[in-house]
This record gives sequence, structure tokens and C-alpha cells, in this order.
Amino acid sequence: MSDKVVRTRFAPSPTGFMHVGNLRTALYEYLVARSLGGKFILRIEDTDQERKVEGAVDIIYNTMKQAGLIHDEGPDIGGDFGPYVQSERKDMYLPYAEQLIREGHAYRCFCTKERLDGLRANSDDPGAGYDRHCRDLPQEETDRLMAEGTPYVIRQKMPLEGSTTFEDAVYGTITVDNAELQDQILIKADGFPTYNFANVIDDHTMNITHVVRGSEYLSSTPKYNLLYEAFGWEIPTYIHLPLIMGKNDDGTISKLSKRHGATSFEDLVEQGFLPEAIINYIALLGWAPKDNREMFTLSELCENFSIDGISKSPAVFDYDKLEWFNGEYIKAMSTEQFAKVAEPYFRKALGDKPFDHIKIASILQQRTTKLTDIPEKIAFFAKQPEYDKELFVNKKSKTTLENSPALLEAGINALEALTVWDHDSIHDCLIGLAQELGVKNGTAMWGVRIAASGMTVTPGGAVEILDILGREEALKRLHAGLEKLKN
Repeated sequence: MSDKVVRTRFAPSPTGFMHVGNLRTALYEYLVARSLGGKFILRIEDTDQERKVEGAVDIIYNTMKQAGLIHDEGPDIGGDFGPYVQSERKDMYLPYAEQLIREGHAYRCFCTKERLDGLRANSDDPGAGYDRHCRDLPQEETDRLMAEGTPYVIRQKMPLEGSTTFEDAVYGTITVDNAELQDQILIKADGFPTYNFANVIDDHTMNITHVVRGSEYLSSTPKYNLLYEAFGWEIPTYIHLPLIMGKNDDGTISKLSKRHGATSFEDLVEQGFLPEAIINYIALLGWAPKDNREMFTLSELCENFSIDGISKSPAVFDYDKLEWFNGEYIKAMSTEQFAKVAEPYFRKALGDKPFDHIKIASILQQRTTKLTDIPEKIAFFAKQPEYDKELFVNKKSKTTLENSPALLEAGINALEALTVWDHDSIHDCLIGLAQELGVKNGTAMWGVRIAASGMTVTPGGAVEILDILGREEALKRLHAGLEKLKN
């Protein structure tokens, strides 16, 4: 297979949001292709019509676009191996299944749903499968049932003895006893192929060379390989990925689910995480760079990714670590870039009030790890919260209810005398005031900051807050604070 162009495919089902596990699979498919100079294909697997969700295909496209995972072939852009939607390929699967019947690798099964339900209900083994009732039906019986229009499925005829061995690029050599393999359905009664059968046909006819998927599919791989062998086709390189786990409240871990927090790409973005940070973090869930580096752009991931770096061990999704990544990405932006990304959150808190968003961005950027935290941090600019005069008391700044009125009044007088209201003028004014009063800078500024914001913890200090508020609003708040202290 080394002389072939590497071709990977991401083949999601349109059943809802893009789960973190699906996104990691897509990312690794993309990285395998790009790192080996190959092609990355998008295929929509919609054979399970009952589970199809309206709008889910758009979610797939939007997620891939936001994540930067640009495909070379797919339903929206075409290619030489289309169609790229399974339901549009429906007519091609049955002939392959009928070929397997003719060659003794599959058979028609006429068992009713009631009979199958009864098998399960009467079995002591909850994992017991189909009893192969129709596997050896005489041909004349099969012909009669078909002539009568009896519904049927087509099942794969598994070997009853021996074992099937396959190679996986991550897990190595794996052998499964054939006795454990059930006669899986290939074509359902409605004529649609099952997921497993369509996968094999599509991967072969699309020249897919590397199949990347979760380790939960390891047990299904012998079924795939038996199909490849039955057709005489070349088996692709398998790359099974470790599970993604979540931390439970009791300290244990279990497979990542909604109880652990947001588990879809869309939810994580809505929670204030940047797509680039999400992708960077997810890349490290099961893959270790050779130099233990952590921060990668997508293009850098393509350059550094290698299949031998994928781990067998489950990866634990750590929301705190993701938040750290997000904070690092935010810090690395220019102030203008951050202001643009943060714009919707500024609007949420400030509405259309004419505050300088670049100035707000400059005091927020180094203190922000999630974009959704922004509105709460800056809401005081739009509307000052109610606050108690006890906030003027600060042990470190040596401010008390007794000395705060005089300090604040002195600050107001000094600021009102300013002819220019900007950051540097306000800074020099308050520093000069501290020197004039013979107190530390923090002592002169604490009361001003409280009166201007109504909060003890703010992005930026007194100078930045006064500058952003503007002269009229700032002095109005300072006078209100002085009244509060005097009363």
C-alpha cells in the first residue's frame, strides 16, 4: 500500500451534534492524510434513516469549517469517487451483497421481528445473537419465500471455526475466535445497507487506504476483514484510537458523556472556547508529540503528527486543561484580534454604549480564559452595581471609613481640574495626588476605583476604569461614592 496515495475519510452520521470523540476522529483522519501527503475525504453516512436529525448535516459542515478541517472531496465539492452521501449510493450495495450470496459468503434471512424478539426473550445469555435459522435453508424454500414476497435481510455467513487475525497500527496483532462473530446483517429489509457493510463497500470503492476510528470498533474489525477477503480486496491500514474518558465527582473516570460537561464542539464554542484551542487540546487526547510540546497550530500539527505517537491508553478530557489552553491562545492574540473575537460578548454586556472596545480588550485579555466570562467582568461599565460603603475599607491599601471621604474628595478635586481626560493624564494626576498627600499610590486610588466601579475585583485599575468610563460618567460615579461615604 506504500505506493498508493494515502486516502482517509471522515464518515459521520447526521444524528446530532459533533461529539468530542467524533471530532478527534475527524482531526486524526485529517492529520494522517496531511502528514503523509494524502487526501482527506468527507462522506455522510445516512443509512440509518430513523436516527437522522434535521439540520445535522449543516452542523457537520459548520464544525469542520470552524475547526479548519478542509476536505479534498465530499458531498459539497464533489470528487472522482462520488456520490459522497450513502443514501445516494443505495443502489450499489445490493449487487455486492448478492455476489456474496452466490459465492457462499452470505444468505437471505426471512426471520420475522417477532421470532428474533422471542429468541432474545427466551435466552439465558443477554449477549446471545441470531441462531442462524435461515443459514442453511434449501434453495427451493428460499425461492418459495421470495416468490411469495416474504421480507428478508441479507446476513454475512461467518466461519464457525478457527480465528481471524488482523493488524492495527496502534494495538498491534489482534486475534478473535470466529465462534464469537455473529452472522451480521448486511442489507436490511428496507433495502438499505447496514453501517458495517456500507463502510466496507464505500471504503473500497473510494480507494480509502487508512481507516481511523475509535477502539470500540476493534471487535467489529474481523467482520470487515472477512468481507474484504470474501471480495478479494486489499485490506486498509487500521488505526484504532483510545477511548476519551471524563472525570467523575468521586475521582474515578468513565467514558466521556454529558454528565461530565459539554461534550460537543458546538457546546464548547458556546461556552467560550476558541476553535483553535479546542483542536489543539483534542489533538493531544491520545497522541504524544516526540518533543512533549503542547502548543500547535493546525499546520504545525500536520507537520509533527505521526501514527506511532498514538497511545493505546484512554485519554482523560480535562476541562481545566482546556481552559488553560484557551487562555494561552487568547494571550497570544493581538489586542485587535482579541477585541474582534470578544465583540459579541462586549455587546452582550454593554449594548450599544460607545465604550472603546480596544481599551476594554487591553485590560481584559491577560485575565480571560473563557470568552463567556467577559460579560460579567465588564457589566459594571454599562451599569454600576449596588454596593456597600464597606468596600472602601482595604487593609492592604490602609483605607478606612474614616479616611476614605477625604481621600476620595481630594481625588475628585484633582481629576476635575484635568483639561485632558485620557489614560496618561489620569495616571499622572492620581500618582501626583498620592505624592501630595504623602500616601502610597494604592491608598490614593482604592477609593476612586471602588466609587467608579462598585467592585473590589475588576479588570484594570482605577486609571483604566476612569479612562474607559469617560469624564462625565466617571465624575458622576465618584461624587455618588462620596455621598455614600458621608451618609
